[in-house]
Amino acid sequence: MNSISQAISQSGFHTIDFIILVVYLIILVGLGLFLSRSKDGKEKSANDYFLAGNTLTWWAVGASLIAANISAEQFIGMSGTGYADGIAIAAYEVMAAVTLVVIGKFLLPVMLKRKIFTIPQFLRERYNDGVGLAFSVLWLFLYVFVNLTSVAWLGALAIEQILGLNGVAISIFGFEVSMRMVIILFLFIIAGTYSIYGGLASVAWTDVMQVTFLVGGGLVTAYVALKEMGVALGTDAFGALGQVYNDMTTGANANDVHFHLVIQESHNPSAFANVPGIAAVVGGVWLTNLGYWGFNQYIIQKGLAAKNVDEAKKGLVFAGFLKILIPFIVVLPGICAYYIFKHPDLFSNLNLQGTIEKSDEAYPWLIRNFTPTGIKGLSFAALTAAIISSLASMFNSTSTLFTMDIYKKYINKNAPDKQLVKVGRIVAVTALIIALVAVKPLLGGLDQAFQYIQEYSGFIYPGIITVFGLGLLWKRASAKAAVWTAILTIPMGVLFKVCFPEVAFQFRAGYIFIILVSFFIIMSYFDKKYVSAEEVSTADQQQMLKWSKILGGAGAAMILLAAIVVVMGQSTALTAYLNDIGFQAFIFFGVLVGCNAVWLYSNAKDKVRDTKALPIDLSLFSTNRGYTYGTIGICAITFLLYALLW
Repeated sequence: MNSISQAISQSGFHTIDFIILVVYLIILVGLGLFLSRSKDGKEKSANDYFLAGNTLTWWAVGASLIAANISAEQFIGMSGTGYADGIAIAAYEVMAAVTLVVIGKFLLPVMLKRKIFTIPQFLRERYNDGVGLAFSVLWLFLYVFVNLTSVAWLGALAIEQILGLNGVAISIFGFEVSMRMVIILFLFIIAGTYSIYGGLASVAWTDVMQVTFLVGGGLVTAYVALKEMGVALGTDAFGALGQVYNDMTTGANANDVHFHLVIQESHNPSAFANVPGIAAVVGGVWLTNLGYWGFNQYIIQKGLAAKNVDEAKKGLVFAGFLKILIPFIVVLPGICAYYIFKHPDLFSNLNLQGTIEKSDEAYPWLIRNFTPTGIKGLSFAALTAAIISSLASMFNSTSTLFTMDIYKKYINKNAPDKQLVKVGRIVAVTALIIALVAVKPLLGGLDQAFQYIQEYSGFIYPGIITVFGLGLLWKRASAKAAVWTAILTIPMGVLFKVCFPEVAFQFRAGYIFIILVSFFIIMSYFDKKYVSAEEVSTADQQQMLKWSKILGGAGAAMILLAAIVVVMGQSTALTAYLNDIGFQAFIFFGVLVGCNAVWLYSNAKDKVRDTKALPIDLSLFSTNRGYTYGTIGICAITFLLYALLW
């Protein structure tokens, strides 16, 4: 205990910082338990526990989406990648904002109309039980062994670094346990206390408070770090940012990739492998974002719990604007840490403590050295809020998946709501224990955990986008095609990883998607299990045919142009540059855009449909003027950021 208190005393934390953190945690758990109480002794129904009784307003939906998403994965992992590779990693955040409005317009309305509890439930209803069960198991493994473990590990690493507890261990019943594992257990207990008892209502409404802390605290941390750098450089916070930008984009550092959203391979091959140029805009990042935001249970569950479709759509636009703030909160601090270590002579008077041995240590190091007393506690609370909110969402969604898709479907079909809620709580506790045991073997020793998460999640997203997307939108999408696509997804990812290890994972994911979506479409057309399709109105048919021509032409043009660039290679300065920024990604994007022409044309013209196809209802895709303005705003900001930081 002496070593722990000594380490903390040297970390720069003072009593007021810990008071801020403790008060925050007490308010969080108290609010979560208060919100989870049953009114008038009424038992919680399954809808109350798993979907908050469909009571979420747009601001609760948006805040909860971001709170569930932003965690140690971003604060630590993305900041670490910002330290190593630069601001290009922000493409995940910026393009996610664009993805959210696409999902809000085309995917979420269909799922809300079907009154979906879980994503695998949709697969059972649309295809068959086998497809639903396969994806239930797949998501459960992903949540427990990738999501829960990575968020807990990165969060504990951050807290350990900030408090100066690296390498410290304590003895428990004669066993030596590292402080990192103790911190992980603490995080699990705090997140589990209110989420396991109260269900989604507790998670979603406390997320409104959590997102305020994580965005506000994160912005304050970034500003204070720049302000302290400015003192050393003889300027203010914005002057420091300007000098950092200028020093890293001109002169001898003109080819430094840290302040470019599009990385050239010749400038930094290792950074390009992680964020491959234009592919971060039009490449496999779309698979990651569509899969994560559209079909990931612990994310989309917030949209499914909205009061109605309009509230859900507004919530996704609100989340999109919040998402654009994230690079300034998490990536910029990593770049600042890189600049400080690159120019130690400029900051020699700051008496900086510690060093950065792994990229993921950048954000904790920055908090420890640059945030003053009080602000340090606020920053710590923001980071803790991000970790706990994500863990809480994952516990709730893990229990929802197992309870509704496996227990109720295959073990106890007639289980009353009280039993379902009980089972959900037991499952969440079990997931907590399994993740606690598995976390160290899976994540110990990683340098950039964010890239690990993206790459291995990317193994399943090509198949998920194909099966879910075409199942929602195409009347001929068949169960047989869905089953075989699901079976092939992970083996294809492993095969490409083994055979083409030098290819950036975003490109690999794009190639796999092209193969799987082609396979799915061909197999669906050869499937003989179909029935006569209902007549499509003339107006709807004309709309679909018009857009099939537009999207088909655009997709073909992208593929042709990208193929010409690849074939010409280094023969001209233009094609050499385009190849250097990964222009080949437009082959994938052309297929992604063009395959929409297939289902639109088929829906308009084909006289048959799959036996379980969803009815065609274009009115679901209509949006009001506010949604349109919000979409324009998000796209305009995205365009401006790329214009300034290309």
